[in-house]
Amino acid sequence: MTMSNALVPDHAFGEPWTIDDLKKLPHDEANRYELYDGSLLVTPIAGVFHGGTANRLDRILTLQAPDGVMIGQSVGVSRKITSYFIPDIFVAPDVALRKSDDVLDPADVLLVVEVLSPSNRRNDLVLKRDGYAVAGVPLYWIVDPKEQTISVLELGPGGLYEDVARVHAGQVWRTDRPFPLAFDPAEIF
Repeated sequence: MTMSNALVPDHAFGEPWTIDDLKKLPHDEANRYELYDGSLLVTPIAGVFHGGTANRLDRILTLQAPDGVMIGQSVGVSRKITSYFIPDIFVAPDVALRKSDDVLDPADVLLVVEVLSPSNRRNDLVLKRDGYAVAGVPLYWIVDPKEQTISVLELGPGGLYEDVARVHAGQVWRTDRPFPLAFDPAEIF
């Protein structure tokens, strides 16, 4: 989707978008605004099934999280002013959420989760995979409601994500990262 610069009058045509530009956009309940390397990404707000999937996973993670670890939604993650993503779910130490910053520092994030939907598959599978890796987020889960799977990616020594597991609904998955937990993905779909 192409945005008119009229929405942000002092944003120069052809210049990279920044987090400050996002703050100047009018309130919009129908779309989510994110940045990838200076490009503005506009996607529709998630539907009911997408939101329900994210909320059920959030609840599972919250119930199993140790003290001092927070599970959350709707908070942006940014490593520089021209890249900014809002994961469907994030996991971070509680102290990271006590900072007065506008965004989470990727160094404080233990895990990001994106739930695929028809309108954002490419963003989650390509752009966000690259962006979160470059930012240094150690774990990235991609939840696919259509396939009823969770793809588990870990940041490798080369700074790229490596696929370490593909968990299917109907099987209990156990892991120690980002903290010890066990659940069947069927619980979230």
